[in-house]
Amino acid sequence: MIIRNETSSDIEAISKVTIAAFKNLAISNHTEQFIINALREANALTISLVAEVDGKIVGHIAFSPATISDGAIGWYGLGPVSVLPEYQKKGIGKSLISEGLSLLKKLGGQGCVLVGHPNYYKLLGFQNFPELVYEGVPQEVFFALPFTEKVPKGIVVFHEGFLAKG
Repeated sequence: MIIRNETSSDIEAISKVTIAAFKNLAISNHTEQFIINALREANALTISLVAEVDGKIVGHIAFSPATISDGAIGWYGLGPVSVLPEYQKKGIGKSLISEGLSLLKKLGGQGCVLVGHPNYYKLLGFQNFPELVYEGVPQEVFFALPFTEKVPKGIVVFHEGFLAKG
């Protein structure tokens, strides 16, 4: 498996992987591919990585700036992260997340936030912090991973690209 930055020739494959990954996920609004495109168009894809197996794109992850009401800077939203169904549960998503977080740290990032499945993201070091809130989402599925000892306090807002519907 190769993990690399996306290129313009990957955009269609990324959309296909994203649609397939979220197709049967009940908690999805099935707008993830539109979110990625909106972030890309807004030049807000801080990091966009693909996972490639035998020359085929089988996974993708996006990181974009997030703001926090206390004024903390250097925080990013993780997502969407997508892996083709037939390649899931093989460590590809974990590898994409790990590489992306490493790159965020190299960029001087202070932390990462996401909405996701508790059993999965807790294993990767993400935690719920009661003082960090994403409005409209249950606290048990909102996670943060600070890269330093300092955890911001306040309301998190993901990039407006996350509102994309089509």
